[in-house]
Amino acid sequence: HTTADFEYAETLHFTENAVQKAIEVLHNGATVITDTNMALAGISKPGLKKLNGEALCFMADPAVAQSAKESGTTRAVAAMHKAAKEYPGAILAVGNAPTALFAIAEEIVIGVPVGFVNVIESKENIFAVCEKHHVPAIVAFGRKGGSTIAAAVCNALIYSAAEMLDPTARGWK
Repeated sequence: HTTADFEYAETLHFTENAVQKAIEVLHNGATVITDTNMALAGISKPGLKKLNGEALCFMADPAVAQSAKESGTTRAVAAMHKAAKEYPGAILAVGNAPTALFAIAEEIVIGVPVGFVNVIESKENIFAVCEKHHVPAIVAFGRKGGSTIAAAVCNALIYSAAEMLDPTARGWK
């Protein structure tokens, strides 16, 4: 619905039990961490509240910027390292920064960055690593993706976990 692009039916790949594992951690009040404030804005806060969860983004955190500068990496990588360290078990949703995918492979991963540089490689790499190590992952192969897709995948999981798939359960009439 977010894109009206039916190719996602072919390009969206799931490791074994990825959806079930994500719903399980959401039922336990998981934190969702995004690589952009745009994806953060699109995630259903009422759904997360119902699950005692929260959504965060560290891209604008001054400590993340300093860490990236000191280590000679991107803010996306530094933000994901911070997320993994401070929020073990979080759902990490990457919709914009392929470099962030190279930095994570121990949590539940949503890998849907968009673009031309390192996008295909980062998605294929993270999916293979996640599959090998039995880390739940949902990855959109190819160049398509973005913050809106990251938020849409998160919302689909949140709505499933919070039993809000029926629009009336979300307050729609």
